[in-house]
Amino acid sequence: MSDQQKSANQEAEQDLQNETQTEAVEELLEPEVEVLEAEADDELAKALEEVAQYKEAALRAQADAQNVRRRAEQDVEKAHKFGLEKFAKAIINVADNLERALTSATDTEETDPVREGVELTLKDLLETLGRFEIKAVDPHGEPFNPELHQAMTMVPNPELEPNTVMDVVQKGYTLHGRLLRPAMVVVSSAA
Repeated sequence: MSDQQKSANQEAEQDLQNETQTEAVEELLEPEVEVLEAEADDELAKALEEVAQYKEAALRAQADAQNVRRRAEQDVEKAHKFGLEKFAKAIINVADNLERALTSATDTEETDPVREGVELTLKDLLETLGRFEIKAVDPHGEPFNPELHQAMTMVPNPELEPNTVMDVVQKGYTLHGRLLRPAMVVVSSAA
């Protein structure tokens, strides 16, 4: 055999040994690769689960912020609407006093400048109250409504249906539909 053939044989043997060693190393490393791949899958699953948790937390935080914003807007709206409530309760007493002054003044055919002044003042006051959504509740002849009226007494009256407002002792008032003061009324009862 020539030197060339010997070296070719040696190279072939060397290649065969290298292939055998590579296969042996791959066989040894194959379980480790599978373990690494399994660990990577576990880490990926954990990371995806964590991402889902963070996404849910972010959505909840966003919803909470939106609810807080909406509640704050409602509170501001209520403050604008009903901020006048204490003032309105005090000023309706002035309207009551002006109405009492008119009813107690004697009706004469002469024009009384004081009476005329009180009438104009009351008219102006009621218009001003109306501009601020303060409305009078004058339920004369209407059915009794416990949400808007306070019954002072019940009087038998065969001419009216039971639970009908016969007389208004004191007008009630509402502010933007919310009751400021109930109307004090006399209610009819069955005879």
